[in-house]
Amino acid sequence: MLHIPDLGERTLVRAADAVLAVASTIVRPFTRRSAGGGNGPRRILLLRLERIGDLVMALEAIRDVRALAPAAQIDLVVGSWNAALAAALPSIDRVETLDARWLAREGEGVGMPGLLRAARAWRTRSYDLAINFEPDVRSNLVVAAAGAARTAGWASGGGGPVLDLALDYDPTTHTAANARRLVEHVFGRTPPELARPLLAIPDTATAAATTRLRPGAGRPLVGVHVSGGRAIKQWPPERFADVAARLADSRNAVIVATGAASDRALVGGLQAALAPRLVIDAATEDGLLVSAAILAQLDLLVTGDTGPMHLASAVGTPVVAVFGPSDPARYATRGPADRVVRIDLPCSPCNRIRRPPERCVGHTPDCLMGISADAVFAAAATVLDQSDIRARIARP
Repeated sequence: MLHIPDLGERTLVRAADAVLAVASTIVRPFTRRSAGGGNGPRRILLLRLERIGDLVMALEAIRDVRALAPAAQIDLVVGSWNAALAAALPSIDRVETLDARWLAREGEGVGMPGLLRAARAWRTRSYDLAINFEPDVRSNLVVAAAGAARTAGWASGGGGPVLDLALDYDPTTHTAANARRLVEHVFGRTPPELARPLLAIPDTATAAATTRLRPGAGRPLVGVHVSGGRAIKQWPPERFADVAARLADSRNAVIVATGAASDRALVGGLQAALAPRLVIDAATEDGLLVSAAILAQLDLLVTGDTGPMHLASAVGTPVVAVFGPSDPARYATRGPADRVVRIDLPCSPCNRIRRPPERCVGHTPDCLMGISADAVFAAAATVLDQSDIRARIARP
């Protein structure tokens, strides 16, 4: 079943699948090789081309692949924006970057011809297995072009006919759980527990983060990530500032404004709104690993549905997340102390992030506008009050 909201796009993908089904039936018998013998796959290709949060939600599944194929060479293909993060994954042997035009910044990235050329060049590595964690017809075609002996992914975004195993994506289940289910089906068994961490932050990144956060030593550190990444997911910045001010005043918290270099204006606005309170500018140009190290040293992150939300969860930091159009059942973090703040509306969650409804464009959508600063502050204060931060702030 195709999970594509737009009727025209869904009709086009359905027609493409019909053509691909015929073509695959003709071509596949002439392109198969041995899939690694009785000891399992020796060379594995994994694909996760999308943004930060999408990669982070696949980390458990990637670790599962390593647990099920401990001796295999595992290569991971990501967008260049995730290259440093991917290189810090203990389960991965090699990282490839491939920037798809539909995911890159406007005017950048590679179209389908270039993506397929890159994938065909990987054929020389003779992959035994290739797994695409994205439900997308285009990335399914990329995986198929890599020429692995066995391919697996999702049928729900189209392109299922070009794969050996194409599961239906379950839209009622968390993205991370779907990815783990795919791996279980590929290997035909449940992975053993693996103590290996999801992410290994280098000491240099940790040191840089410690230096950045030093002005807040001895006090609770509360990260505030004002940027929603997309207009459709942007909770009003003045409400973030209201929550931050109350946490600073009532909990003696130092506010850490997180973000990328492109978020500098939002960080400056937060600092101005909270003056003369201490706000540490942690909008860094030093890359994802320093950002991860900063998040790891926070007591709490207050954010929207963003990549830093997922990154904070991956390093064990509690999260209070403001959710509007996206479905928390699929995308929220799942830490024991994490909280989601949202309101119930008949139209929410619509999950129409890339192509939002016309009535929600150009202003804050109702599903976010209806979330008060009071509700977010209450959730954040509860998390801080229930967490034991004394051990952290006592460390030198």
